[in-house]
Amino acid sequence: MRLALGADHAGVGYKDTLAAELRAAGHDIVDVGTHGTDSVDYPDFARAVAERVASGEVERGIVVCGSAVGVCIAANKVPGVRAGVCHDTYSAAQGVDHDDMNVLCLGERVIGIALARAITEAFLTAEFSAEPRHRRRLDKVLDIEARHMRGGGER
Repeated sequence: MRLALGADHAGVGYKDTLAAELRAAGHDIVDVGTHGTDSVDYPDFARAVAERVASGEVERGIVVCGSAVGVCIAANKVPGVRAGVCHDTYSAAQGVDHDDMNVLCLGERVIGIALARAITEAFLTAEFSAEPRHRRRLDKVLDIEARHMRGGGER
């Protein structure tokens, strides 16, 4: 699978570890940075991953920051992205299976690396079920996105 990975300074350790392990497992990795522990702004890396997912350059993305919350918020601003914070394997698998999640958000300061590996595996091996109830719900999510992209959202 072709994947984009990105992180800020608080998530670079897990990003680098996961990128190396995923490459070794045969995945094609696009690493958008950061590449050190100097303080950087998480939205830059979340956007870089999200835009690659939305454009179809990669199949899925993984972004890491301290809590996963910031990168999740930023990634979800890109139309076509369905990012989720997952700190357990059930949410990672169900997020794909039920919601067609395409960006996984991890918090390096929240979970250990062994769990991050297991969550990543659950995310990457899951597939969208396309069952009628899940398709119907996803279509409603996509409709919300489309309405707000057109500027026709109700507030």
